[in-house]
Amino acid sequence: MKLIESIESPTDLKGMNIDNLKALAEELREIIIHRVSQNGGHLASSLGVVELTIALHYVFNSPIDKIIWDVGHQCYAHKLLTGRFKDFHTLRRQYGLSGFPRRSESPHDIFGTGHSSTSISASLGIVVARDILQGNPKKDVPKNKVIAVIGDGAMTSGLAFEGLNHAGHLKKDLIVILNDNEMSISPNVGALSNYLSRIQTGSFYKKIKKETKALLEGIPRIGGTVTKIAERAEGSLKGFFLPGGLFLDLGFNYLGPIDGHDIPLLIETLRGLSDVAEPTLVHVVTTKGKGYKFSEEDPCVYHGTGPFDSCAGIRNGTKEDENVSVAYSEIFGKALLELALKDPRITAVTAAMKEGTGLSDFATTLPDRFFDVGIAEPHAVTFAAGMATGGLKPVVAIYSTFLQRAYDEIVHDVCLQNLPVVFAIDRAGIVGEDGATHQGIFDIAYLRHIPNLVIMSPADGGELQKMLSFALTLDSPVAIRFPRGKSLIGQDKSTTEDIAYGKSQILLSGKDILLLALGNTVTRALKAAERLRQRGIEAALINARFIKPLDVDTIIPLARLTGRVITIEEHCLAGGFGSAVLEALSNHSLQGLQVKRLGIEDCFVEHGLQQSLRAKHGIDEEGIYQAALSMTQAV
Repeated sequence: MKLIESIESPTDLKGMNIDNLKALAEELREIIIHRVSQNGGHLASSLGVVELTIALHYVFNSPIDKIIWDVGHQCYAHKLLTGRFKDFHTLRRQYGLSGFPRRSESPHDIFGTGHSSTSISASLGIVVARDILQGNPKKDVPKNKVIAVIGDGAMTSGLAFEGLNHAGHLKKDLIVILNDNEMSISPNVGALSNYLSRIQTGSFYKKIKKETKALLEGIPRIGGTVTKIAERAEGSLKGFFLPGGLFLDLGFNYLGPIDGHDIPLLIETLRGLSDVAEPTLVHVVTTKGKGYKFSEEDPCVYHGTGPFDSCAGIRNGTKEDENVSVAYSEIFGKALLELALKDPRITAVTAAMKEGTGLSDFATTLPDRFFDVGIAEPHAVTFAAGMATGGLKPVVAIYSTFLQRAYDEIVHDVCLQNLPVVFAIDRAGIVGEDGATHQGIFDIAYLRHIPNLVIMSPADGGELQKMLSFALTLDSPVAIRFPRGKSLIGQDKSTTEDIAYGKSQILLSGKDILLLALGNTVTRALKAAERLRQRGIEAALINARFIKPLDVDTIIPLARLTGRVITIEEHCLAGGFGSAVLEALSNHSLQGLQVKRLGIEDCFVEHGLQQSLRAKHGIDEEGIYQAALSMTQAV
């Protein structure tokens, strides 16, 4: 019987000895590697925190003590230790376990996450709520602990530092675990730093510190001044030995760095936090991808993966499709590099997503014109705006779901000043197994109403190349939204015409119904239209290309001719492409039309395969076909 099979909750850990805990860590790694190889998911990050997760649940009492995981893509061991082992095979499957913490899934998932750098702010809010609702309990009644676990990558976000700054100001007993797997201070792990951590968490150190403070404060007239000098000296001494000066200045006690794979040391350190009364940051150093050689050697590739051969690894064990389909991100990256080699004004900006947005080759070939700003989307946008005022042509490549974080900067710093910044919005539409936090179904709604901004969406990879080239000729802000997935290049009809400002493309003529398709729905709409013709229904099909400005000169006459219109988008219906079409029809006083919008209803789209989710929301080929049949009253 495996150890994990005996664990129904974290309480079951507390009777285990160190050898069993170490054996359990190996079991968890084997389970995570096997399941991610089958279902896809975030591998390297989850493997890196196995021992830390065990130690946290061994020392603290979840869910009474609150553990909040930043981003949450490293929470697989946490799920396994909190009673979800039997359901772990459903990870990232439709109606199964989420790949991120979900409050509705378990009482141990204290705060739902999926976007980076929220843990410190959320945890501080939980601490404040605890103190307000509890009042001031008796001194001999300990408060429950609140622990935020945040990676060094997430620490690059301004939001994390806003939380640190406020926590230091409030001086609440928040515990922050900094999981560092990349910082240059990693070599400081060793005997000296472990010894210093033991001293700082030990009862002797705390007692001496407390008694010394009381003694100094008792000195008449100068006691307060001497105490402040001593506190500053203590901070300076720690800063001399340890890389924690910044956190000390923000009002945090600093412990570490310590080895994040040493279970006894982790347990000893965390136990020392049982009676802390001030904000404390514990610096834990881990190896991303620990225990699986392929992910240790290439943690970026194994950060988020699809299914793969766990024995051979991704690069050796996964064969590419034999056709010529290429990922949209790769198409974008290659196209941008080709354009940049011809135009020295073009720069590329991304927010910790170099590989994900297809910009690795750009970064290698043109390092002086590539900028990864870390997880700081607002800064990325304003930084690009500054470059644009200086005469450059910046292209900001950010996933749709993450661009939401930079809304104010898009409005105020780019569009209000009408600056030529191009937004390459990757993963627009349904992304699949990453679920509700990552679906790119809101970007049209939060961008369409902004003046000066042109918005396009390509039907395929070839059209994406042409749109990018066209966007860089405009002297105004442009957004190009394109999906997750692959596309054929140069073979679809939609790539045969050049891009003209604000012009759509008529793919099929017809008198019975008008299909207005956007982006990657065009191919599905084309197949549905072919099936309709077999039923004697002539459907006109437009590849919209532009969301803003909308091609009303083409749309309005065809809407009048057919009297029936279906808009199709992989986006929320509220404020989306279909809404833009309805506004145009209203502005032109078209009456007596039948109009149906296909898209995402007023809901969050949960995790599942892309094709399943599209079918569920009626935006696959069958959904389009059935909607058109219904409107034309076909039998």
